[in-house]
Amino acid sequence: MMAKKILLLVLLVMTAVNINITAAGSIEPTALKCEYRVNPLGIDANPPRLSWILESSDRGQKQTAYRVLVASNEEKLKAEQGDLWDSKKISSDQSVHVVYAGQPLRSRMRCHWKTRVWDKDGKVSAWSQPALWSMGLLKHADWKAKWICFDTSAFNEDPELHLPPSPYLRKEFKVNRKIRRATVYVSALGLFELFINGWRVGRDHFAPGWTNYRKRVYYLTYDVTDLLKDGDNAIGAILANGWYAGYVGFDPMHKKRARGRAFYGQTPALLAQLEIECEDGKSQIVATDENWKASTGPIRKTDILMGETYDARLEMPGWDRPGFDDQVWKVVTLMDAARCKIEAYPGVTVQVTQEIRPIEITKPKEGVYVFNMGQNFAGRVRLKVKGKAGTKVVLRFAEMLHKDGSIMTENLRRARCTDAYIFRGNGEDEIWEPRFTYHGFQYVELTGYPGKPDLGAITGIVLHSAAPVAGSFECSNAMVNKLYSNITWTQRANFFDIPTDCPQRDERLGWTGDAQIYIRSATYNMDVAAFFKKWLVNLEDDQRPSGAFPDFAPLPYLQYEPSPGWMDAGVICPFTIYQVYGDTHVIERHYEAMTKFMDFLLRTGKDYLRSPRGHCWGDWLSIGGRTSNDLIATAYFAYDAKLMAEMAAAIGRMEDAQRYARLFDNIKTAFNKAYVSANGRIKGDTQTCYALALYMDLLPQALKEKAGARLVELIRERNWHLSTGFLGVKYLLPALTEEGYVDVAFRLLTNKTYPSWGYSIENGATTIWERWNSYKKGKGFQDSYMNSFNHYAFGSVCEWMFVFMAGIDTDGAGFKRITIRPQPGGSGITYTKASYDSIYGRIATYWRVRDGKFLLDLTIPANTTATVYIPARDADSITEGGKPASKAEAVQFLRIEDGKAVFAVGSGRYRFISSLPTARQVDETK
Repeated sequence: MMAKKILLLVLLVMTAVNINITAAGSIEPTALKCEYRVNPLGIDANPPRLSWILESSDRGQKQTAYRVLVASNEEKLKAEQGDLWDSKKISSDQSVHVVYAGQPLRSRMRCHWKTRVWDKDGKVSAWSQPALWSMGLLKHADWKAKWICFDTSAFNEDPELHLPPSPYLRKEFKVNRKIRRATVYVSALGLFELFINGWRVGRDHFAPGWTNYRKRVYYLTYDVTDLLKDGDNAIGAILANGWYAGYVGFDPMHKKRARGRAFYGQTPALLAQLEIECEDGKSQIVATDENWKASTGPIRKTDILMGETYDARLEMPGWDRPGFDDQVWKVVTLMDAARCKIEAYPGVTVQVTQEIRPIEITKPKEGVYVFNMGQNFAGRVRLKVKGKAGTKVVLRFAEMLHKDGSIMTENLRRARCTDAYIFRGNGEDEIWEPRFTYHGFQYVELTGYPGKPDLGAITGIVLHSAAPVAGSFECSNAMVNKLYSNITWTQRANFFDIPTDCPQRDERLGWTGDAQIYIRSATYNMDVAAFFKKWLVNLEDDQRPSGAFPDFAPLPYLQYEPSPGWMDAGVICPFTIYQVYGDTHVIERHYEAMTKFMDFLLRTGKDYLRSPRGHCWGDWLSIGGRTSNDLIATAYFAYDAKLMAEMAAAIGRMEDAQRYARLFDNIKTAFNKAYVSANGRIKGDTQTCYALALYMDLLPQALKEKAGARLVELIRERNWHLSTGFLGVKYLLPALTEEGYVDVAFRLLTNKTYPSWGYSIENGATTIWERWNSYKKGKGFQDSYMNSFNHYAFGSVCEWMFVFMAGIDTDGAGFKRITIRPQPGGSGITYTKASYDSIYGRIATYWRVRDGKFLLDLTIPANTTATVYIPARDADSITEGGKPASKAEAVQFLRIEDGKAVFAVGSGRYRFISSLPTARQVDETK
């Protein structure tokens, strides 16, 4: 009897489980994010936006409704009590940018949330895994902390530069109650690293990032509950000048003063507020104030550009722990920084993402050792040494070597890029890594090392803004694969809190021209929404009173009048974030600034044409043939108007949308009258002017074919090579492909002779060069002074690789609707494989050409649809999953277009096979 009861109980449990499974839909919400980030702490977006990705193995699966629960603690969320917000069931397919609509959010609130969705058949999913966000300090009155500093200028030991020691700050406190939660809010004018009871707080470096400190400074929030203990505790921080008071850029306007630093302030400062919530309901605040103490320590010199010197003999063991004797330490000074807004950091912080081992050591001369890291990157090195106290090891950094094997540092210009370590000398291995400097390098010169170092003496530490990886790419051409690797390494090196031009020399500025040219490529490689959210605030903060956006942002000093193709980043970058992530908030946030910019363009033009005032960078570093600055300025004026029309419509400003559309038409008419002849020839007759005109839709339909043909003639006249600079290179291959010259585009991509992407790879490049001819084996450097070997602008071809080779693009904004249109075009490339993690989930393509057959493996994420273009002789010759495509599930034939069969598909995985048209067959013997 007992056995029967047990069996009955098991059957009932199994039945209940089956019922639960049946009740749940075949769709699962995952990857919950708030304001693009996973479990962010201390945000000030109010209300925030919530997003999730839907996973399903079904075809054509989509969300038809959702429910969001937000609770004030984990227990209530687990019990399905949404005391902050219960959206109830909302009939909608929206799964991104869902605006929180619950109880008012206040400072410090912790919000636990989850979601469930209903699928295409009305079946409800299980609840997602729980997620979290917390609110920061939303009001100025929430801050009890005061800005504190310790001026170490009097301790400057450098005879040439202002490189004072880093201030060390500390305070001890007691906690006599059981702690429920402890949160610290921390900011700095300059850079900080925070410590509690000997533990470093967080994984962030170069925090709190670079801003226009006269307008705003960011703070970060950390949960430090596990770092505190009953009884005695200590909190401490190390500061550095950073971008606030250190050396910044090349500063041509201040050469006579030999300054180059302290554009925002002279002395770094700290603002920290530790809030302790106790189990008995009471709270305690430990904040920076006049009771903190300060000293100098082992960091004797430090600067982002110049490097760092560390004297291990001056270490202060336990300085960041309770019980340390700080009687000789000084009292801090209060600083008035009330004019500065304090806001939550909205981006992705700089973090260590990997380590690199050197591959070779050479010895160009006695006592000098050069380590080859095998890869150009941004970061620093960890040094491992052993020796006598007072021994000094010096490390210098370079991207390239001279013929004699010595490091090439001429291109660093004023950036000293030198680190030094002075031994503690206790007979044990000493391991050191700088804190507040970084370098762009492949080679490390080591001098003063006792004995002969081995490969374990240094380790490369890769640093960059830790935006999540979003893409992957490979094809049958090894050189193109290396090009993609070089592009991604260059992006990592230059996405360093802001999108910099280069990571090595005395510049490292947020050049707007580079950013606008490359941003679309950047989105395929990383999830850069939060990264650019932060930088676009930098850009608007430094908008000129005239309405022009600057040539670089942040803008520590004025340089030239902003240049066409650079200042247009203020429109192009917000548009791209909207286009890729479906984010209308970015339009609304910067709309006033963008309209002010458009008014500036219209006001400073004449008859819808623009002639740049002052300096113009033009098609920077183009080769032969100069594209008119007036033409570039007018083309971008039109392009800005076109993008503004689309953005205005996206946020419901229909009158503005119509006004900007008319403006575009008027500029287009003026452009053709001023620059285009009846036979389709464009003034200047350069590859760039045709690429701009075709890509930006500036030509009447009747002249596009002639302009495309002339563009190909110009390429042929250069023996099938490009001649474009920073601006033209982005548009060249897309313009060729859209005009039907995909074979020419592939030929340019795969060239290995100068000028080409392959040329740098043939000459040993592991990142993208600033110049097409930066270096040539056997001949040396084109320009020692103006020569970066880690510059992403020419990497903007990556967009074409994803859009046209892999065939992955958005149809409208945000990848809700997707276009899959691969271009098997020649140059011996027989397959391409790529993936892209869109805001809706992973899109993946793999196509292969063999024996006149075209195969396409395709993945489309749930809650989206795609239009798929299959090269084919006819629709009847196409199969999907081994059966005629016309009979496949979730596949609808639409039409035949330009030698391609066009299908509409829902989410899921597909395998299409077609017979290629004769003209499309690939000769694999080439």
